[in-house]
Amino acid sequence: MIKTTYPPSILQYIPFFFVIWSDDLLTLSEIAVVKKIIDEDQNLSKKDRETLNSWLNTAQPPLDTEIKSWQRAISNSGIKLVESDNHPLTSFSKKLISQNGSEHIFNENLSAIEINLGIQPNHYHHLFEVEVVLEKTSHFYDPKEIDQIFKGTYHREIDEFRDALSASIFSWEIIQNKEEFRKKVLSQVQYLAKTGYGAMAYPEAYGGTGNMSLYATIFENLMYVDGSLTVKFGVQFGLFGGSIQKLGTKKHHDRYLTAIGEAKLLGCFAMTETGHGSNVRGIKTTATYNKEQDNITIHTPGKNDNKEYIGNALHGTMASVFAQLIVDGKNHGVHAILVPLRDSENRLMPGVRIEDNGYKLGLNGVDNGKIWFDQVKVPRENLLNKYGDIKSDGTYYSDIKNPNKRFFTMLGTLVGGRICVAKGALSGAKMSLAIAVKYALQRRQFNDNLKIQEDLIMDYPSHQLRLTPAIAKCYVYQVTLDSLMKIYSDDSITDKRKIETQVAGLKAIITWFANETIQECREACGGKGYLLENRIADLKGDVDIFTTFEGDNTVLLQLAAKGIMSDFNTEFNSAGFSAVFKLLGTQISDKLVTINPLYANKVDKEHLYNPKFHQHAFDYRTRRLTYSAAMRIRDYIKKGVPTYQAFLKVQTHLIALGKAYSCELAYNTYLQFTETIEDKKNQELFQKLGCLFALSEIREDASWYLEQGYLGGTKSKAIRQRVERLSTEFRPHIEVLVDGFGIPDHCLTAPISR
Repeated sequence: MIKTTYPPSILQYIPFFFVIWSDDLLTLSEIAVVKKIIDEDQNLSKKDRETLNSWLNTAQPPLDTEIKSWQRAISNSGIKLVESDNHPLTSFSKKLISQNGSEHIFNENLSAIEINLGIQPNHYHHLFEVEVVLEKTSHFYDPKEIDQIFKGTYHREIDEFRDALSASIFSWEIIQNKEEFRKKVLSQVQYLAKTGYGAMAYPEAYGGTGNMSLYATIFENLMYVDGSLTVKFGVQFGLFGGSIQKLGTKKHHDRYLTAIGEAKLLGCFAMTETGHGSNVRGIKTTATYNKEQDNITIHTPGKNDNKEYIGNALHGTMASVFAQLIVDGKNHGVHAILVPLRDSENRLMPGVRIEDNGYKLGLNGVDNGKIWFDQVKVPRENLLNKYGDIKSDGTYYSDIKNPNKRFFTMLGTLVGGRICVAKGALSGAKMSLAIAVKYALQRRQFNDNLKIQEDLIMDYPSHQLRLTPAIAKCYVYQVTLDSLMKIYSDDSITDKRKIETQVAGLKAIITWFANETIQECREACGGKGYLLENRIADLKGDVDIFTTFEGDNTVLLQLAAKGIMSDFNTEFNSAGFSAVFKLLGTQISDKLVTINPLYANKVDKEHLYNPKFHQHAFDYRTRRLTYSAAMRIRDYIKKGVPTYQAFLKVQTHLIALGKAYSCELAYNTYLQFTETIEDKKNQELFQKLGCLFALSEIREDASWYLEQGYLGGTKSKAIRQRVERLSTEFRPHIEVLVDGFGIPDHCLTAPISR
């Protein structure tokens, strides 16, 4: 029998009040929850009710001696707290008064406090001096259901592909020699080609299914096997084959696509040059039409004009070479021409020189190289002529008369590649998070003198805060990229400029996020994360380059910002400025109102968790940055500063705008998606993850919001606390959340994840 001064009617509330006051959980809205439970408890006397309500007075909190007496009542009970109970704290309270034979007065509604205040094991692990029967993870959510939500329409095909990855050829191993590594990766690509996965995005006539979205999903799942395989697969079937599919016409498709899909014709995508990376329009390689011979001469004119960092360069026999097309002395801009690199005996063709790029930070299973062309002649038919052609009479013709529009239409073919790059990087982050979480659910470290064993590192709030928001971001970014790929794959949308702007920004923020997350996971796993066998080190090296290939992130964010400011106006892309003045007219008439101080410091849970607040915060940031950037540029122009120089002066501003726009786009896309989830339980889970994403993003840019007066110090602090709180609330479900990524068990080979 417990000897205490508290009657059972009050004793049952003691564990809750002890957690509340020891862990600083109370806000006004949460006080209201507790008061409601007390007010509706018919077994409380007037005096009991007054006592309990007095303990909810934040202006005059309970004395330390009172709180210590609560602790004694709990510690002396001898009761175990069982985490696997549906509501552990409520069950503990019931057992507490049952010892007094008073279970008949127990208030079952106490569980509402546990639920509404989000009380989790973290809130009492280090408070209760009782034995806690630990539960590594909750099974309230089903990871298969989460994975199913992500897979959507193609669940059967995705499952079949993941099963196919269990073949021995895909077994992961440490290979330090690049020649051996490349040989293995090539064999894997050829294996995938034989099973039909290489041609997935091509039309049925060429062995495919015409399904670009499914191809992108296959690409991202390959990251769970190996980064080099993923990139080699993307170069062969996505970039090389995709350039022929998107820029070529039927004659090219008939001649090449089937062989490419079967990996019988290996090829390169030769765009980047040593002297020109992101500025595709400025590349120096020339493709000069010779009317007398009816052929095209491909030539690398200068020292740094060679093609650089070209994947498949050592294995490829043909390349899609991007060059300045010159017809009858006139430069018609960048076009793609198919150029043979090697003959049937695998010898380099005359005029072609290729050098190995050598060892890299990662992706050493990919054969990157440099390519030079010295007056290499190819037939006129090798011009990929969907958007620009040389007719039989030797004249140039294009349906798109505006050369700028033609250039950006052709570059629109890169959008699919950029989505895939972002998806691949995201898979690297997901893989790292899965490994780090599973390790944290096994690794124990530190304790106090009263505990038999050390604590799981996943139970430390600091560990939750470093991993959980990243998991939420993975959910948001996955949904966003899937949505964009669906739009990009819609052939009825011929003008891809808007989605090019969107993908440019998202590719940047997601690949940066992936690298930051992988590094965080490496550190979260300590020395074990540094071992090659545990995969994170390889992911770190492999995903690093994703920030600069398919477009340098800093450049892409400026591209996105210019697209936003011009409202996707083509004239802006040709350095015209009328679009900005048009934008200024609408922005000035739609004034950005001063934020009400009451709003800037509103901290109740209902407001901070409300998607309307998140949307308003993101929209405000994007509009404010757009308006202020345009005003700054206009002021420079009025002073006589050339347009190009005006943009350089606001370059960092444009980057901030690109990030803000991309974040808002991702959140709004995700929010719309959650409304389509039919199962209420899973819908609420996804919405809560969206909330954590939004608050994390606002918290990370709190300095900007504070500068603008959008947030007050009180609200900024409350958001920080809510991010920590949500991270803790997800702790029981953390393994389920990473299992929901759908990473096959046979791919999750890191020993520390087992």
